[in-house]
Amino acid sequence: MMPTRRKNCVSSASGWVEEQVEIPNPQGVHVRPAQLIVANAEQFACDVAIRLGEKELNAKSIMQLLTLLAEKGDVLTIRARGDDARQAVDALVALVSDGFGEM
Repeated sequence: MMPTRRKNCVSSASGWVEEQVEIPNPQGVHVRPAQLIVANAEQFACDVAIRLGEKELNAKSIMQLLTLLAEKGDVLTIRARGDDARQAVDALVALVSDGFGEM
């Protein structure tokens, strides 16, 4: 079954671009996926955040991502703000949708 990818949203008031994506891999976001998220996020100049429920973290911080405790089936909101925000969101949504290459 393909993971759920939610409709793109842009908040013009805040300048954030965001999209939701469901985690498909059985192990969720453990150390290796967290490293991949950081490596991908760091390629972009914009601010990048990941939200799960009420918790929102800097996607460029491995320490913060490891506290996320995201599991299979959880829906992440990937948000970015800046010149390359759309590209950053697209890249991270693709990474999560692909199960971090673990599927």
